[in-house]
Amino acid sequence: MHIPDGFVSGPINGATTAISAGAVGVSLWRVKREIRDKPFAMPLLATTAAFVFAAQMLNFPIGGGTSGHFLGAATVAALLGPWSACLVLTAVLVTQGLLFGDGGISALGSNIFNMGIVGGLAGCAIMRTLRSMLPAGRGGYLASAAVASWLGVVLASAACSFELALSGTSSLGVALPAMVGTHAIIGIGKALICVAVLSAVAASRPDVVPAWANLDAKDSGAAKVRKSVWALAGTGLALAVALAVFGSPFASESPDGLEKIAADKGFEAAASEDKVVWTRSPFSDYKIGAVKSEKVSTGLAGLIGTVIVFGLGFAAIRAVSAGRGEGSGS
Repeated sequence: MHIPDGFVSGPINGATTAISAGAVGVSLWRVKREIRDKPFAMPLLATTAAFVFAAQMLNFPIGGGTSGHFLGAATVAALLGPWSACLVLTAVLVTQGLLFGDGGISALGSNIFNMGIVGGLAGCAIMRTLRSMLPAGRGGYLASAAVASWLGVVLASAACSFELALSGTSSLGVALPAMVGTHAIIGIGKALICVAVLSAVAASRPDVVPAWANLDAKDSGAAKVRKSVWALAGTGLALAVALAVFGSPFASESPDGLEKIAADKGFEAAASEDKVVWTRSPFSDYKIGAVKSEKVSTGLAGLIGTVIVFGLGFAAIRAVSAGRGEGSGS
């Protein structure tokens, strides 16, 4: 659902950029406050960012010559909260746009709005509401996350449809049913991945799952979490690297939902080459030009991107949390 340059008009991109910038600013402030109580969240945030980047490279076929990929906002929100989800998606989208040519730089604000704010912040609100209505235990937590993941994707696709319509790229009557219908199917795959990830974490480390999940699991103690959460973060990073290196070369080559709809509905020309704002992506299309083997090239590009996103996430959260003990009486 990465919007390229040319699909959305300047005024719409300007509005979504302003909203997204405000949301990112608030997210930085909120995460800084949260880390004062949960310092062990630092490595987990960086690791989830790396995992989301790697998992988004694994396009899966949904039929009809269309593919989908993991969004990740609901999964991050279910583990670390909506503000962390917004930051994670922002880091991933900025890296994808600048280094890999995935998503237009002029449309960066719109992409963050759709995937980080609608998918992450609104998705988490849906999740928390559903969780309060379901019985305690792991099943209720996973069910609420699955529904929120699916609905977050559908709502993000609807937001994209309105942006296309307001930009004059496609009529709402054409874009909305096509985008929502296609992403309703894609969302099923994303919900399944979300449940798989959360199930693994809840089974192995229920103590790092937020209290609102209501797992009925006893906290093993903050001291234990701080010592062993690095092992969980390291395992997650290793999985992300494995996905990027060994999984991404075998991802579906079919266009994603937005690309397929643009081709079918006749507005793909709006993203012509002369509309591209940033042309210096060193790993355009997730490839390394000097490497002849396409699969090896994709795998290496995925490895580089995963490590960069992890580094950016860790550096950002370290910078945000700097001086967190000041004024706290510690």
